Amino acid sequence: MQHFPCPWCGNRAEVEFRYAGDAGVQRPTRTADDAAWAQYVHFRRNAKGAAKELWVHSGGCGRWFALSRDTVTHTITGSEPVA
Repeated sequence: MQHFPCPWCGNRAEVEFRYAGDAGVQRPTRTADDAAWAQYVHFRRNAKGAAKELWVHSGGCGRWFALSRDTVTHTITGSEPVA
């Protein structure tokens, strides 16, 4: 089992967290058209290597953070609060 570093609670088991998407993708505005939303929801790079992901500590403090990890080795290189 992996452990993720919550910026507020420290290292916790992965079962306490929920994945929420790629932190590098800009969310469309509320007034965006269907094509923009379809692009956001369905089309991803899915590249191997370094990635920044959004996670929520659902089984703990309930706060959102960005996790930096390698998608090939699953090595975690850090986490930071989401503003």
